[in-house]
Amino acid sequence: MDPADQAALPWAVVPGTRPAEPEPSGAGPRAGARVAAARPSVPSAASVPTPGATSTPSGLPVLPATGTWEVGSVPAVDPQVARELKRQVATELHQQLSRAPGTHGPDTDRATRRQRGRALIEEAVARWSDAYAVTHGVSPTREQDRALAEAVYDLMFRAGRLQPYLDDPDIENIVINGCDDVWVSRVHQPLRQVPPVANSDAELVELLQDLARQHGGGERTLSTASPTLALRLEGGMRLQALTEVTPRPYVAIRRHRVASATLADLVTLGTVDSTIAAFLASAIRARKNVMITGTQGVGKTSLLRAMAAEIPPDERIGTLESEFELWLHTLGHLRQVVPMEAREGNGERVDGRVAGELTIGELIPAALRMTLSRIIVGEVRSGEVVPMLRVMTNGEGGSMCTLHARGPHMVVDRIAELCLEYGSHMTDSLAYRLTANAVDLIVHVAMVDETAVGGQRHRFVSHVLEVTGLGENGRPALNTVFGPRPDLGEPRAVPHTPPHCLDDLRRAGFDAGLLQSAYGSWSAPLSLRIGGLR
Repeated sequence: MDPADQAALPWAVVPGTRPAEPEPSGAGPRAGARVAAARPSVPSAASVPTPGATSTPSGLPVLPATGTWEVGSVPAVDPQVARELKRQVATELHQQLSRAPGTHGPDTDRATRRQRGRALIEEAVARWSDAYAVTHGVSPTREQDRALAEAVYDLMFRAGRLQPYLDDPDIENIVINGCDDVWVSRVHQPLRQVPPVANSDAELVELLQDLARQHGGGERTLSTASPTLALRLEGGMRLQALTEVTPRPYVAIRRHRVASATLADLVTLGTVDSTIAAFLASAIRARKNVMITGTQGVGKTSLLRAMAAEIPPDERIGTLESEFELWLHTLGHLRQVVPMEAREGNGERVDGRVAGELTIGELIPAALRMTLSRIIVGEVRSGEVVPMLRVMTNGEGGSMCTLHARGPHMVVDRIAELCLEYGSHMTDSLAYRLTANAVDLIVHVAMVDETAVGGQRHRFVSHVLEVTGLGENGRPALNTVFGPRPDLGEPRAVPHTPPHCLDDLRRAGFDAGLLQSAYGSWSAPLSLRIGGLR
């Protein structure tokens, strides 16, 4: 194909002009402006009118020239062409399903809609390509047709222009501060700005609303009445969005990169050593109640999932989450899992509460009637901590949950703060007594991020604390079983004091001799660029 003809294609970027991902900077134009400046000013195929006509022979309306987007080595696609084809296909799909008996409405499953939609997309792209060839005398390549078809499919059934970033396994976080201010962080790399994911904030909100409709988990929406949106995406990623209460739509997406990791896998990743892995596995078998704590993004959920893999496979357990992230009911190890997901309301309020809302705290009483031997709460955020502590106190033991806390010794007060949200009858002393009676072990996960100085993100267990009942001043007493040793240059958890429940752990198969090593099973202190022993 002649280079001049190739440059006129709506997918094309003249060789040598494709912009690389810009380095993060606090100054200068936004990513969208840099991309537009680097790309030659060529009209898209849809914007080139034929003489005496206002549409191409395919019936596609004349579209204004717009910027194209390109990720990796995939041919770039004109987003407005993709949006127009999506509109056409959506109309055709609705007409097809409406005419066919039994294939419209809620009875039509997602797989059927996607299968029919895929076929219609292929037909629409073929018509468009034929019209382009007639208009310009040159046919798009098979790769370009495929890229356009995938872009239309993503707009209809997946996450649109966000999808390439969701498909990249190395991307851990995506943050969006309006349609044209998008940043991603990859493994062991700081945030980096990338091209826009929508042409306008209104289009971004429309994309989020489409994702909410595809979610299938109740009345989740994004609107003036419901300005926040939390949902799970395909692959287990979690999305949180805000609009109306912010100047522009804001979105944060997090990926769990070790979705099916075991404790042995976490040993390989450096999250724990083999001593702590053996200790935690024995604690699960001994039915100890465990609370995993840490800040956002340190790996609490991954550790919880890995510890759950130590539960005997025939035990019947329940999981309660605001959005499914544990996926214990799909991983295959546990044969009897009752997964429960909270439901958001529809934005209306009746008698002071959101209509249709069902919280984790309200699901716990129903879970207790499901003949469950353990209950696992993905994340305790508010007053549901009280029902969770009562489950730990009254049940057979072995329940687990995660909790946000900046430091391990803040956990007790953090629990008390959340207990006070439960009701006016709750007091500090009652919260402390509930904690002392319910929780056996607190496992704190920390992260040292040295990506800004050319290093890596180190995620690891820094403390394992044993709750040994009420201590002085009516507060729970804590015993540091594992903790860091700054004198040895080791921020990771190594053995400190044997636990009071050591006999229980030995009956579950734990080798108490592992606690004799001051260095644990680490071969050397954690290698850090700043701090530690060199």
